[in-house]
Amino acid sequence: MAEVKISEMRDLTRIERIGAHSHIRGLGLDSSLEPRLSSEGMVGQTSARKAAGVIVKMVQEGKIAGRAVLLAGQPGTGKTAIAMGMAKSLGQETPFAMLAGSELYSLEMSKTEALMQAFRKAIGVRIKEEAEVIEGEVVEVQIDRPAVAGAASKTGKLTLKTTDMETVYDLGGKMIEALGKEKVQSGDVIAIDKASGKITKLGRSFSRSRDYDAMGPQTKFVQCPEGELQKRKEIVHCVTLHEIDVINSRTQGFLALFTGDTGEIRAEVREQIDTKVAEWREEGKAEIVPGVLFIDEVHMLDIECFSFLNRALENDMAPILVVATNRGITTIRGTNYKSPHGIPIDFLDRLLIISTQPYKEEEIRKILDIRCQEEDVEMSEDAKILLTKIGVNTSLRYAIHLITSAALACQKRKGKIVEVDDVTRVYNLFYDVKRSTQYLMEYQSQYMFNEVPTGDAEEDDTTAMVS
Repeated sequence: MAEVKISEMRDLTRIERIGAHSHIRGLGLDSSLEPRLSSEGMVGQTSARKAAGVIVKMVQEGKIAGRAVLLAGQPGTGKTAIAMGMAKSLGQETPFAMLAGSELYSLEMSKTEALMQAFRKAIGVRIKEEAEVIEGEVVEVQIDRPAVAGAASKTGKLTLKTTDMETVYDLGGKMIEALGKEKVQSGDVIAIDKASGKITKLGRSFSRSRDYDAMGPQTKFVQCPEGELQKRKEIVHCVTLHEIDVINSRTQGFLALFTGDTGEIRAEVREQIDTKVAEWREEGKAEIVPGVLFIDEVHMLDIECFSFLNRALENDMAPILVVATNRGITTIRGTNYKSPHGIPIDFLDRLLIISTQPYKEEEIRKILDIRCQEEDVEMSEDAKILLTKIGVNTSLRYAIHLITSAALACQKRKGKIVEVDDVTRVYNLFYDVKRSTQYLMEYQSQYMFNEVPTGDAEEDDTTAMVS
């Protein structure tokens, strides 16, 4: 009997790339906002995470708006990770816009316009409207096709039921096409919008759960609707102010939302939209959802940007501004003055400052364990101990970079578990900042445009210049 070969099936549901912060699932806090030692991909930084958790709670309850928070700390202490954790904790409903300080200088618009658009992206509008829907479980779909092709359009009947009633609806060509697109069959629970004719499949009825022996993980079971088939439902649409701006900007139009080329939006358009949204709020048709705008590398902003932010935060519909920097006392861009973090004192006074501390050895070890799991790398205990020591002596980022490199070295020797030799090999192949700087200091005379003078090098330079 011939041997049957079963090919290995790979899970293709996860197609996203593994990024620097793809392991972050939240801030890792319990219900009383106390940080767990290691949870949701977050390790250490307990006081910073707790402070961020308080901000998130206030955002969710709508008790804070137009405030600014600064995440300050050395490079590689988890500032961006905390911001990502805040975004995950807030969920999909709350807008979270991210921006790097250096991005403002490469856009084809003024810096203040780019900041204003970022602000508007971080403010959500929850618009409520009532719609008439027909909701029920499909008992039968009967479609009559004409005997001769093209002789007449298709007709059919749809039988829907709830726990209280059952009705038969006549179907036209468009509805038959819509049912075909959604692949509606008997046993499905569907909702039909009367105004637009849009069909939404809500799931499969629990009473039909035994129809098939096997079903995919995406199959959702719901109860058969109660009461009447025809109901009035409140539908909520969540959009950002920026999206409304773009749709109402005649020069760009709604297609700019897909291309990203929004251009500059006139102040008059924004004023009209703000007035309309204010009317909707008074009528109870809409509510404002202040989100979060995160600006990384805030020291890259110049004095004009800081002046704009000062004014923008005083607006009634301002989001929470979270900024991050790894600079100490440095020059404010666009001036000759120095200040802490390169931020003007008047703007710094508005900020709630959250400080991050360097990671301890055991915390580095936990982070490396999480990253090994995220990158699907099996590593021996000794190799992890060595990688932790490398992380302590060099930097956490460098140690994380070595994980995949060591896995490739292991793969090359046809091994399955990364050993100490693999880590040592990639450590010798790739220099960290300290060793690279030491190498430059030793061989500086052989490099062009060297600015670290030594006795011999200075004489050589002088001789070269004279000749």
